[in-house]
Amino acid sequence: MIEFWLCAIALIITVTNVINMRVVGLKGASHILESVDVLIPMRNEEGNVEACLKAVLNSELLEASRVYVLDDGSSDETGKLISEFKVKKLTGTQLPEGWLGKVWACHNLAQASSGEYLVFIDADVRLHPYAIASAINKMKKYGWDFISPYPRQVTGSILEKLIQPLLQWSWLASVPLRIAEKYPNRSMTIANGQFFIVKRSAYEKSGGHAAIPNEVLDDLELARLLVKNGIKGGVADGSSVASCRMYKSNSELVDGYTKSLWKAFGGQLGTIVAILILVMTGITPYLGFGAPVLFIFLSRVLAAVKTKSNPAYAFLHPFAILVLIYLIVLSSIRKNRGTLTWRGRLIS
Repeated sequence: MIEFWLCAIALIITVTNVINMRVVGLKGASHILESVDVLIPMRNEEGNVEACLKAVLNSELLEASRVYVLDDGSSDETGKLISEFKVKKLTGTQLPEGWLGKVWACHNLAQASSGEYLVFIDADVRLHPYAIASAINKMKKYGWDFISPYPRQVTGSILEKLIQPLLQWSWLASVPLRIAEKYPNRSMTIANGQFFIVKRSAYEKSGGHAAIPNEVLDDLELARLLVKNGIKGGVADGSSVASCRMYKSNSELVDGYTKSLWKAFGGQLGTIVAILILVMTGITPYLGFGAPVLFIFLSRVLAAVKTKSNPAYAFLHPFAILVLIYLIVLSSIRKNRGTLTWRGRLIS
């Protein structure tokens, strides 16, 4: 009975979100007169420099924009490749004690810039020419000071195809987004640092990255920090204007997820509860193939269609959940052993 209601609630929330979710699309994009600074941290991203910067520099409808790229101690050709583009190139400085690498890089980028809007994007993101203008138009329409347009997640390997669709589905099926907008709180805040826009005034009011120097989930914690300070904003479907392939190999995916999953559920107790819920909604219902299986399958299909991913992988949901549970456990083990690393840096 518990499984039935958990799966039914997941479907109800998914349907509601699919219908009501904010969307950053191509229609209605208009010129942005305010100054806009695009901020991109890069560390060993030689395979992404060209495609990322070409897309950003092709942005349209921005009357006053600049692009800042920080080479964060790269050991490959990243720095050299950045220099080939007409951008403001920054060189990363020594990481201070108590800071994580990406957070320090984003902090330095924000400090170096002066635009009224700060656009943080990852090197593996590809933007449509209207992406930034359209997102800022939506911010103005909704009266928001920050927005997180969730990119379409591009996948290659089987492991990516299993795990990546769970990124959007996990919050589409669990967080009633319009209620979260009306009654903002920490537990219902959703964000993705792959593409994140915030007004400078709001960023500075909240304390920015300086207030979250060692947060491994820096994007989520920045959004929570903004909400905590009474700043309005939220997540939106950005699959029409942005795409991202986060990982290029299975080992990258495993390292990427394990670096942060230990923190994703708020602590050890939260992790145990999350695993139990995943088992009750993603594994045990499939032992009987009843209504709960249909509920979860439909929620996965709806989420996939909404975010422009492949709905066929909804059939493999229990296998995806098993892999996710494995990654959660592995992340906790690596954290306890002090062996978590990302891009050559130890995560303490």
